[in-house]
Amino acid sequence: MKTYAVNKRATYDYEILDKLEAGLVLKGYEVKSIKTGHISLKGAYVTITGNEAFLINANIPAYQPLNMPKDYQPDQSRKILLRKSQLKSLIGKISQKGLTLVPIKVYSKGGLIKVEIGIGKGKRKIDKREEIKRRDAKRKIERAMKKHGA
Repeated sequence: MKTYAVNKRATYDYEILDKLEAGLVLKGYEVKSIKTGHISLKGAYVTITGNEAFLINANIPAYQPLNMPKDYQPDQSRKILLRKSQLKSLIGKISQKGLTLVPIKVYSKGGLIKVEIGIGKGKRKIDKREEIKRRDAKRKIERAMKKHGA
């Protein structure tokens, strides 16, 4: 299982309550571009329209810019493949106030490109500051332990 992209802002901005694996509808040149590591989840999010889920703002640049169709847009919306039961469950969960769907990472599994979606609750600024303090304290402890050879 090779990971192609990780959305670091997702875990920073949201408290991830639940994770879900889903497929993506892609064209061949988009798959080639992703497999060469050219994908960005920065600013990407998931929306549910009707009975379908879409990945919005995920940037997949052209694999070979000269051979791409003229109307290709790197940040176009892409359909996410989910079962009906999963989709109904997601609709029920995000109808609660403050919950949203965020893409966490894109990876390959058995030759297919998968996206991991998280149901997230937005963090407040205070929570983010506490997380930064906790991370810095942990880093200082690890440095001290390494310095003293323990």
